[in-house]
Amino acid sequence: MLRKFAGLSLLFCGATLVFGIIGSTLAHGKELPDFTDLVAKQGAAVVNISTTQIIQGVQGLPNIPENDPFYEFFHRFAPQIPHDQESKSLGSGFIISPDGYIMTNAHVVDHADKITVRLTDKREFSAKIVGVDSRTDVALLKIDAKGLPAVTVGDANKLKVGEWVVAIGSPFGFNNSVTAGIVSAKGRSLPQDNLVPFIQTDVAINPGSSGGPLFNMNEEVVGMNSQIYTRSGGSMGLSFAIPINVAMQVADQLRSSGKVTRGRIGVTIQELNRELAESFGLSSPNGALVSNVEKGGPADKAGIQTSDVILEFGGKQVNSSIDLPRMVAVVKPGTRVSVKLWRNGKVKQVTVEVAKMPDSSKLAHAAKEPAERSGEVIARMGIAVSELSADQLQQLKVSGGLLVEDVTGSSALDAGLQPGDVLLAIGNVQIRSLAQLSRLLKQFPKGHNVALLVRRGDNASYIAIRLDEK
Repeated sequence: MLRKFAGLSLLFCGATLVFGIIGSTLAHGKELPDFTDLVAKQGAAVVNISTTQIIQGVQGLPNIPENDPFYEFFHRFAPQIPHDQESKSLGSGFIISPDGYIMTNAHVVDHADKITVRLTDKREFSAKIVGVDSRTDVALLKIDAKGLPAVTVGDANKLKVGEWVVAIGSPFGFNNSVTAGIVSAKGRSLPQDNLVPFIQTDVAINPGSSGGPLFNMNEEVVGMNSQIYTRSGGSMGLSFAIPINVAMQVADQLRSSGKVTRGRIGVTIQELNRELAESFGLSSPNGALVSNVEKGGPADKAGIQTSDVILEFGGKQVNSSIDLPRMVAVVKPGTRVSVKLWRNGKVKQVTVEVAKMPDSSKLAHAAKEPAERSGEVIARMGIAVSELSADQLQQLKVSGGLLVEDVTGSSALDAGLQPGDVLLAIGNVQIRSLAQLSRLLKQFPKGHNVALLVRRGDNASYIAIRLDEK
């Protein structure tokens, strides 16, 4: 309930009475943001995108109106005739050049047989797909037009958490809807999207807003709205935008060649926590921990090893494991890049030649669950282990390791060890036998964290275990 009295607004909500001054100033004299100029200047460059997909051979009634004389016949005698069916969807986009190039999300135009772009002046154009990159969810379209209003591209790297941003799009088909909010966070990593450092905002984004622009207060596009986190299907104040720097890099490649080429170095990495960092002698958990090196790959040829911690790539600091794939992906294949490593308590410098990332990765593993055997208890770790048979070594494609048969110690349980896991290494030292493991553990005092390379199924990663007394 809202009532106004002499310039004051009274908001009654339960037992709470809130007083506020109506106007454009806040308590400390700062003006509320005014988005009118931004919308007036940039809104015309935002477009509505509608797509049609023809689904062939659908079983069921043909699309015949009820008042059609043949409706009853088909309804009674031919209920399952195969026919083509149209599937329609809506999205948003924005013009990036006056000659008709338009950017949107890849999922907006995915599998579309027909794409129609509608401008704010109600003109409609049939659009062609220049290229699509599903890994970043970016698509580039082209319409046959000139002299179009285009957005001003900004720099997402200059965004600050807490600053105002504005989204314009077509949620639920309501063209050129304007919503505003603030930048909630930067560099967010989402599942299956490790190549995009998403911008998180609390701007209201709903179905149909996908592909629309995110503006800063300088009237520049800083992102492309892509995803929301929701339990209801609508906005919950958690929306994610692709930084415009990433989107434009992809669009430039799509425009020149119709596809995107990325770099790779052939390593599997994981995040460092404080326990793992301590076990490797690092003062802070910064960097990307290498848990596997592809045999014969670029990293292997450069001398990078399992248990190395990559601290810098191409002179840029790797603060977290999610930073490295993004750094490598933007490097042109064939480029030689300097890599700074941490190995055995020392800094090491190597040079790796970046290779081309394949269009689709195919991983083939023949590992099977090893058969149960009578294990030897390693008291300091609280586990029972046994040596792998020749058949098991061949199935797992490893030259050594120990099978975990039972987990009883609190440290091992807390670390997440499970029966069936295979211990491959301590630090960068490969485990080949029970006797060797016992000798290795004697080197560490009570309470010391050791980094244990553990294989589970097809994946291997490091975990930290705190050792008990001898």
